[in-house]
Amino acid sequence: MPRVCFTLQVDPERLDEYVEAHRAVWPEMLAAIRDAGRRDYSLFLRPDGLLVGVYETDDDVASAAALAADPRTASWEEAMAPFFVDLGGARPDQNAPSLPEVFNLAQQLDAAGIEH
Repeated sequence: MPRVCFTLQVDPERLDEYVEAHRAVWPEMLAAIRDAGRRDYSLFLRPDGLLVGVYETDDDVASAAALAADPRTASWEEAMAPFFVDLGGARPDQNAPSLPEVFNLAQQLDAAGIEH
């Protein structure tokens, strides 16, 4: 089950608004994320606005395509776009660079035959 990590930059002057918007994400957006096959989805935010997202999915390409085509996602991303900098005109969900995973504790424990 692949895990995906991505980053975006939130406007540092709008951090409180961004956090508040995520205290109760629209139910239809939560359903769209679930329906696209993303699980264990978390966002982390540094005080300078660096946003790091992590989730699990069986097929990230299919998940991204499902979210890109879902009108529930488009509405949420349109509402969230003003919070981000350097999007180059793309929706935030389609412009977030992924980071390669370089260490996974569970995988290495398994490879070493160590119980976890």
